[in-house]
Amino acid sequence: MLISSILLVILYISHRYIVAWIIYYNKTDERFGNSVWRWSYDYQVIGERDVSDLDDKPFVRKRRVRNRAVSIMYCNFFIGFYAFMSFLSNLLIRILT
Repeated sequence: MLISSILLVILYISHRYIVAWIIYYNKTDERFGNSVWRWSYDYQVIGERDVSDLDDKPFVRKRRVRNRAVSIMYCNFFIGFYAFMSFLSNLLIRILT
């Protein structure tokens, strides 16, 4: 239970760090918007023309780095969920025994 609580604290700190990077990347270009939880699209969307590598290379590079940070955030979030469930089950076992 101690290990899972330490892991939860570490995951929370890393989650806040990753979110700070995503917010930083969102502020570098107004085309990103303010959302922390969504990816920018790199593929063709019906009705909208996506910015390609040939149109705006610096923006596309930033977008790919930002999308990678969002993917890492999701991975961190789901690992945190798994660690929280482990912590909660250990806590319930201690309470019930």
